[in-house]
Amino acid sequence: MLSRLSVGNFIFYLLPPLFFACGGSSMQEQSSEDKPQPNVVIIFTDDQGYADVGVFGAKGYQTPNLDKMAAEGTTYTNFHVAHAVCSASRAALLTGCYSNRLGIFGALSHQSQHGLNPEEETIAEVLKPQGYATGIIGKWHLGHLDPFLPAEQGFDEFFGLPYSNDMWPYHPERPDFYPPLPLYENTSIIDTLEDQSQLTTWYTEKAVNFIQRKRDQPFFLYLAHSMPHVPLFVSEKFKGKSENGLYGDVIMEIDWSVGQVLDALKAQGLENNTLVIFTSDNGPWLSYGTHSGSPGELKEGKGTSWEGGIRVPTIMKWPGTIPAGKTQDEMAMTIDLLPTIAHLTGASLPEKKIDGKNIWPLLIMEEGATSTQEAYYIYYNQNELQAVIMGDWKLVFPHRYRSLPGDFVPPDDGNPGKYEMIEMEEMGLFDLGNDITESVNLIHERPEIANKMMELADIAREDLGDALQDKEGKNLRPPGRLPSTGI
Repeated sequence: MLSRLSVGNFIFYLLPPLFFACGGSSMQEQSSEDKPQPNVVIIFTDDQGYADVGVFGAKGYQTPNLDKMAAEGTTYTNFHVAHAVCSASRAALLTGCYSNRLGIFGALSHQSQHGLNPEEETIAEVLKPQGYATGIIGKWHLGHLDPFLPAEQGFDEFFGLPYSNDMWPYHPERPDFYPPLPLYENTSIIDTLEDQSQLTTWYTEKAVNFIQRKRDQPFFLYLAHSMPHVPLFVSEKFKGKSENGLYGDVIMEIDWSVGQVLDALKAQGLENNTLVIFTSDNGPWLSYGTHSGSPGELKEGKGTSWEGGIRVPTIMKWPGTIPAGKTQDEMAMTIDLLPTIAHLTGASLPEKKIDGKNIWPLLIMEEGATSTQEAYYIYYNQNELQAVIMGDWKLVFPHRYRSLPGDFVPPDDGNPGKYEMIEMEEMGLFDLGNDITESVNLIHERPEIANKMMELADIAREDLGDALQDKEGKNLRPPGRLPSTGI
């Protein structure tokens, strides 16, 4: 139980700055030929809504560290995840592929006998040949069995949970379904959790320690917070600090965590040679009422292909490289991060086909830069092609999706309300540049746009399939499976 975890096992302190006095200034003076490989830090929160950061419109709490990161970096207002649910979103981020290409759907559970195929290459595996140290701290959720743990996907170190933090014996709707929640260090379970109030703090301290220990070599740090996925937990230092209740407290602690990571990079003289990316795995889990975040003006939330499910708050910082105080409105997606990072580091792209493309011109706000993808494809459920995005245009195909009823009363006790299923019967065409709420269907006014996007959708169906049309894709790859089961 948690009481067995000594403080010394998890709390790490920054060493005095003078100990690393050879840091940032000498790095800035190096020639481009001698400049070390850039470090990469990805901070990936869980179920954080589009409007859950100050610069994106948060209300009732403050996010000073993220706001400062935005002032010193660039805010990306049109950044999307490939899939609006946990495991699928993470597979896409780490591999540069639509997760349905890899056979990863939904949220893997403690009973799942499959995971991300070890033959797929992650960002960590792409960077390892370049001499990078690699670490994941937080939530993995790409297979909890030994063949699918982070060590099999290029990560030197792992500290955190194998799947979502609600998959434990205290789940409000399925209390007898889940076993004790395991806490991993590398490939070993070091404890099971009855209290999660220290998770964000532990993750943060581990991240700071990783930065301190790896300061002399290039590194890739993937900090995948369990929060603000329900159940919500916060440490005493932020409990009751928000005007927006427990959810606001949790976001404030995540903001503190971002500040600690940025401060650690600065203390080690690494700030000017590190790309830091902050984003979320999907939109808010709206049925949890006051325990969920806000999509702002966006339609719906997690588990849907509407903008509230797939458009996420994103900030990137790299002093002297990514412009400060800018806003990028061009469309991009998490699948584009792997090829972009490969471009920055000189790493080779994976041997197998990926879907992302290098978006470096967008990241640095290069004049005239536009999206490198002709279109992005939004899949959900078991390989349903639900939408296509082309520039500012979004074409949504008829499908069923979950939504909260009009008389929904947001619960405030950590228990979820009930969704209802909506049948979208007519195809919808939306101009996201002028209608971010997806409320004005222009399918009859702009048939030429819709026809072009339907042609692109047919190409995607040939490649990836579409369960809505009972179409099998030609280029799908299997997930990893246990040899003994084939399940």
